[in-house]
Amino acid sequence: MIGRRTAAMAALVSMAALSGCADGPDAAAPKVTEPSPSPSTDKPTAAPSKQASKPRTPVPTIGRSDPNLVVMTVTGGFAGVHQTVILRTDGTVCTSEKGEPNVRRTTKAQFTELRTLLGDPALAEVPNFTRDMDAKDKFQYTLRIDGRTVVTDRSTEEPALDRLIDALDDWLPR
Repeated sequence: MIGRRTAAMAALVSMAALSGCADGPDAAAPKVTEPSPSPSTDKPTAAPSKQASKPRTPVPTIGRSDPNLVVMTVTGGFAGVHQTVILRTDGTVCTSEKGEPNVRRTTKAQFTELRTLLGDPALAEVPNFTRDMDAKDKFQYTLRIDGRTVVTDRSTEEPALDRLIDALDDWLPR
């Protein structure tokens, strides 16, 4: 399992570097090339997290050594998808699909919602690796959140992680 995690991390870092969406503490802030996106906000609100007793608060953006709040890479499926979305501390979202970068800016409300999803205490309980190894043609989601890597194909219900993936997925190219 260690080998797969290392391979997944290497693929994630190389994809971000090749895509023009630099990743890491020494990365320069991206140049915003497009106005604010219009991801769907009409989705129904998901059920409360497993730890409903602990309030969800936005993760801080000040004092972080890594300019990226979260990096999510989606791979697999029948069509061989390879997409990346990076939410940065400055409120920009860098996406790429097969190496084509695109940088957009979140609205204040979108940024707060994404940071609140990242601040959900239930994310700490999500296993680092949940995949149905017998399933074929499923998407694999690799997320790097605050130095931790989570790999899933969404075959296991994890409400806090599912809400975060759904919100980040809205930013990916269609």
